Amino acid sequence: MHYFNPSIRNSATPPRKSPFLVSNREGSGFGGPAAFGGGHSSNRASLETDLNGSCTITCHKCGEQFSKREAAENHHLSKHAVTELVEGDSSRKIVEIICRTSWLKSENHCGRIERVLKVHNMQKTLARFEEYREMVKIKASKLPKKHPRCLADGNELLRFYGTTLACSLGLNGSSSLCVSEKCCVCRIIRNGFSAKKELRNGVGVFTTSTSGRAFDSIEMFEDDPSMRKALIVCRVIAGRVHRPLDNIQEITSQTGFDSLAGKVGLYSNIEELYLLNPRALLPCFVVICRP
Repeated sequence: MHYFNPSIRNSATPPRKSPFLVSNREGSGFGGPAAFGGGHSSNRASLETDLNGSCTITCHKCGEQFSKREAAENHHLSKHAVTELVEGDSSRKIVEIICRTSWLKSENHCGRIERVLKVHNMQKTLARFEEYREMVKIKASKLPKKHPRCLADGNELLRFYGTTLACSLGLNGSSSLCVSEKCCVCRIIRNGFSAKKELRNGVGVFTTSTSGRAFDSIEMFEDDPSMRKALIVCRVIAGRVHRPLDNIQEITSQTGFDSLAGKVGLYSNIEELYLLNPRALLPCFVVICRP
């Protein structure tokens, strides 16, 4: 199980001047701040006010200016939502190591990774994630039995989410998110995880500790050659985890828990984890697999 390392956290909560700023906390602590988005990002916009009192929003990535936040958000989603990590990039190497060391040993995984994309989350996405973390910490502080990891960082983990891609995102440098409902990757990056669309077994958003299990969980409903399997590497706020019951659906009626362990392996390692609130997940990287 990969835990978030709080020692490399740069700030408590990202600034909230504008909902589309990309914070220095968009990555995961696993592998160090440079690999998972630590340090100050250049892919963000600034909000400036001129002498007449009108606001101008400047994209720090390309310098384009906007008078409305909605326009700046749309610009970010169409131009700078993701960046492809090329072969040899240090961050890509770390992502590949995370995927391949946890892939099922019986499978030939060497040629499976085709592209690795780094997600540049908007500030409102990061703020939503951090607000949920604080909510989990506050809730944990009021419990008679204290849970140290919940109190420290909401029990943040690194998890895999298996899904599908229906467009050419990342191909030949393409960083524009499509608007197709078929393309789960673009929809999740654009709008976040959904309690309705990503709900599994009527419980929550299904994540795994291994890339192989996440890959096997992907369901392809259409025989469409353009559809690809993809893994989203996520930071998740696991909070209080309920251990398996005979009937996992029964857990939804119990209060006080933030996630459910669907399967526990050796040394109490949580192999499958259902997040009961979609705000608990923050996409960091997309690993696009070969057909």
